[in-house]
Amino acid sequence: MALAGKTAGGIVFALIFFATFLYQDKKVDKLIHYLCNMNYFELFELPVSLQIDKAKLAQKYFELQKKYHPDFFARGTEHEQEQALEISARLNKALKILKDQDQTIKYVLQLKELLEEEEKYQLPPAFLMEMMELNEDLSEDSARQIQELESQLYSEVAPIIENYDDSRATNADLLKLKEYYYKKKYLQRILDRLDG
Repeated sequence: MALAGKTAGGIVFALIFFATFLYQDKKVDKLIHYLCNMNYFELFELPVSLQIDKAKLAQKYFELQKKYHPDFFARGTEHEQEQALEISARLNKALKILKDQDQTIKYVLQLKELLEEEEKYQLPPAFLMEMMELNEDLSEDSARQIQELESQLYSEVAPIIENYDDSRATNADLLKLKEYYYKKKYLQRILDRLDG
């Protein structure tokens, strides 16, 4: 009878230990699910904006990395280590996007479901003609011309970018941003050809 009591006690302890482990594992899974389903602005507790406060972004990034960096889970379970890697990768990707204004514009447009990853966007014919002429006459002066074009393009959307309010953004404003994004991307390809 004493042996049965010890065995039963051992089984109860094992069940409690296992239940605690599963509970912790489920807590980690819920946290991962929660963090991975937030948009990047929510993740860093920033308002949706096209001009990110870089100091706040960096501060929040380091705060989150101190909590979830994989090195802090070196003694954790394999599952916890995998989850920490997943969170860390998401934080790194979010930081990279929000540090770059063009990528932030793209991300906001994707959140608004106005831009798809491999979309074949049709640029205006007049712009394409201008780019064809620029491509035909590529020279050392082309980089300066492209920078002037980028400045001109930016001036057309500067009020939208600099005063962006997600709650008041109109579809027309967002479509202007989309065209700006694709025009700038086109110009960047030409610059890359010049440098290559």
